[in-house]
Amino acid sequence: MTATAADARTLLDDVRTSAAWIARALESSGYRADFSPLSLRDVERFMAEHSDHGIAVPGGLLATDLGPRLFALGAYLGETVRRSAGGTWETDAEDPDSEVDLRLRLPDGSVVWPVRRMVKRFRHGHEDSVVGYAMGLGLQPARRRSRLRPKSRAVRGAHGPRELGRGRRGPVRIREAPEGGARLA
Repeated sequence: MTATAADARTLLDDVRTSAAWIARALESSGYRADFSPLSLRDVERFMAEHSDHGIAVPGGLLATDLGPRLFALGAYLGETVRRSAGGTWETDAEDPDSEVDLRLRLPDGSVVWPVRRMVKRFRHGHEDSVVGYAMGLGLQPARRRSRLRPKSRAVRGAHGPRELGRGRRGPVRIREAPEGGARLA
């Protein structure tokens, strides 16, 4: 049985409906889902919490209705890209795998497959991150971190702790050890 033009229109309508449905479901579960590039960080977090390299976490939100939920997540990814970068959804009425092969044609003429990408994210894990995917398309789904760190400064006199700079968990300090040596605090 081949798909018709009406089937293609229905599928394109399903994209918007599914994206809106999954956005509501994500938000009700505590994830940000406002179709902003930054919300893709929460989609990535959702995938990390509910799947593990092609296996849905037992009892997780992908444990049932996996196909429709991956389609909806892919539609959400595509709608987020479309709303930020522009573009139009396309499908091939003759393609039996048209749900997975839905494509988004961007204004510069390039074509992306967001539903297919979401399936890859499910199968391969973080290595196929949707955040990295969006960044590759020119979106900014992550807050930029400053590369400049605050200058270090002495906190107390010569015998007290001294701040060397800032590490991942705050200031790195050196304390004078009682034997006259030094140790990291």
